[in-house]
Amino acid sequence: MTQDADTIALEAAAFRRLRDHLQARTDVQNIDLMNLAGFCRNCLSNWYQEAAEAAGRPIGKDEARHIVYGMPYAEWRERYQREASPQAAAAFAAKPGHE
Repeated sequence: MTQDADTIALEAAAFRRLRDHLQARTDVQNIDLMNLAGFCRNCLSNWYQEAAEAAGRPIGKDEARHIVYGMPYAEWRERYQREASPQAAAAFAAKPGHE
């Protein structure tokens, strides 16, 4: 099934809004996203990287993360990442595939 240009533009706009929202919500930790939604910023950057590869425009992991985080990943971690609470870590560990 081929998507028309309007659909692609709308989906792209929704992605950009999600990306921008996650960049602004630095208080929301990736582990919390994983526990609640089953994906996080790293997942989104991996999906972006996979889409670029599929489109014949491969990019590296660091570049994909920079696009999603709005800065180098190491910088984001230094500025915003907190130690996971014992409850969040336990919830994540209890999810299938994370034993």
